[in-house]
Amino acid sequence: MGKHRAPDADPTDFDAATSALVDVSGDYTVDEAHTRIGIRARHAMVTTVRGSFTDFSGTAHLDAANPPASSVTLRIRTNSIDTGQPDRDAHLRSADFLDVETYPEIVFVSTDVEQIEPDVYTVTGDLTIRDTTRPVAVDFTLTGSAQDPFGNTRVGFEGALAIKRSEWGLTWNTPLDTGGVLVSDRIQIEFDVSAVRSA
Repeated sequence: MGKHRAPDADPTDFDAATSALVDVSGDYTVDEAHTRIGIRARHAMVTTVRGSFTDFSGTAHLDAANPPASSVTLRIRTNSIDTGQPDRDAHLRSADFLDVETYPEIVFVSTDVEQIEPDVYTVTGDLTIRDTTRPVAVDFTLTGSAQDPFGNTRVGFEGALAIKRSEWGLTWNTPLDTGGVLVSDRIQIEFDVSAVRSA
């Protein structure tokens, strides 16, 4: 059967149900259940290890008319690192890497937002890992906006950030007999974010 709607249906209702919202301005909370913060790193120079942080929180203020007035704060619990391998996760939580007992959070606080394309925003901010804070910039793409079945205004963003972990004091490594090192210095952090507008 094809898709039909009643002849007397209001076309604006139909359009509103199938297209993005016009104005996504407002205050938002990151929906942890529908958000992924992933990491990728090269291992032994031959493969990529993937993982994610499973415990985090975040807020955002979006101003569609004036993007520089927008802001984002994200807090990630370091002990929630999960690469699917308990021994590796324990090592990542140790003082060799994240040192979760001393530094329980990774924190990102934006300092500027610039719209560079209709649905792409460069978010500049301060990233704190362990006891080091450095500026970074992430390009986020607005992947969608809608009113969900529960009446919430919801937006989605995707972005990725490549960093050199050594710049944040994460320098542990082991040389390989064949050259190179066990864990790459370059780490990619991936963001697939769903956020809900505050009532």
